Amino acid sequence: MQRYLTAEVPGIGGTMKNTPDDFIVEEIPAYLPGGQGEHCYVAIEKRGIATLEAVRRLAKALGVQERDIGYAGMKDAVGITRQTVSIPRVAPDKVRTLDIPGIKVLSAVLHGNKLRLGHLKGNRFEIRVRDVAPGALAQAEAVLAVLSSRGVPNRFGAQRYGVQGNTHDIGAAMLRRDFRAAVDTLIGDPAQVTDERWRQAIAAYRQGDLAGSLALFPGHFRTERELLGRLQQRPDAYEKAFHAVQPRMKRLYLSAFQSSLFDLVLEQRMERLDQVEEGDIAFKHDNGACFLVQDAAAEAPRVQAFEISATGPMFGCTMMEAKGAQGELEAGILAAEGLVPESFNLSGGLRMEGERRPLRVPLSAASVRQDGSDLLFDFSLPRGAYATCVLSEVMKDQ
Repeated sequence: MQRYLTAEVPGIGGTMKNTPDDFIVEEIPAYLPGGQGEHCYVAIEKRGIATLEAVRRLAKALGVQERDIGYAGMKDAVGITRQTVSIPRVAPDKVRTLDIPGIKVLSAVLHGNKLRLGHLKGNRFEIRVRDVAPGALAQAEAVLAVLSSRGVPNRFGAQRYGVQGNTHDIGAAMLRRDFRAAVDTLIGDPAQVTDERWRQAIAAYRQGDLAGSLALFPGHFRTERELLGRLQQRPDAYEKAFHAVQPRMKRLYLSAFQSSLFDLVLEQRMERLDQVEEGDIAFKHDNGACFLVQDAAAEAPRVQAFEISATGPMFGCTMMEAKGAQGELEAGILAAEGLVPESFNLSGGLRMEGERRPLRVPLSAASVRQDGSDLLFDFSLPRGAYATCVLSEVMKDQ
């Protein structure tokens, strides 16, 4: 069961993301384009499509390779998002005249380098929560006050683990080299899906009917279909069948598993989220550097000023390891999975070095106002943090 930093404040109820206009996110850039160079920085507003789909449509319209288009952050399909992409060797005037479904070009300016993931300060959010409970405004204001003071729990949460909530389990099976479990989990659980044909396809696989499952999986389930095709040829060769999964997806599964362990550590530290202890690895919010805490009392003023925060593990083979009680907690969580740091030293371009992630992040410019039976939230978060971390504290188990 998820713990809340603001457990003493009741949830406001309500629903979110009923329409794209209910969830608006705008990138806060790390820098602005200079006006010269071979990359065109294009500010776009996309509605109802994910970042990679926007990249695909832009590449097709401009006749460039998808891999050559840069972006600073991944944004999902739900809502309206304003973000910048970089496109090489294309004139701004040509980009400004584009007419692409789901994408509006806001500006186009030249710059010298390609945008890379992480080239942003953070994101601004405008979110409508509909049909909230009576007294919700005061409750929401109380939650925002706590989060502004103590920080936002920097969890990944359910959106990190895929439609069936199991991508981390695939990553765990990969690390244990249990490829049958990896394939079984990737194909899925019929109880976790509502689409009837998809559900039947999974059920057929569970019953050992590979041909029937392959016939039922829709064409756009390319990975599942390729896996099933390979298993038909060699029914017990699960590791070879798993080679059908693209490297990008394998890395996603491994990253999801890292995220799930981080979330477990965060739950254990929730009540002490805004403290550091001897043995912690602390995170400097101004530059991302990390260091071992040797004197917690001496560091306390910097914690209070939100200059530093304790971190949790994104486990990997070269990650900085915590000491003391925090080190024991993290080592115990990894051991419970039957793994050690060296388990992440994978071949084939899948090596996971690991890193430290702050257990909390600052909430900036937060406000909420009533609009009939709805509440409208405005706030900013640093890059890598999720708006759902704020909304889950406000709405609780809704």
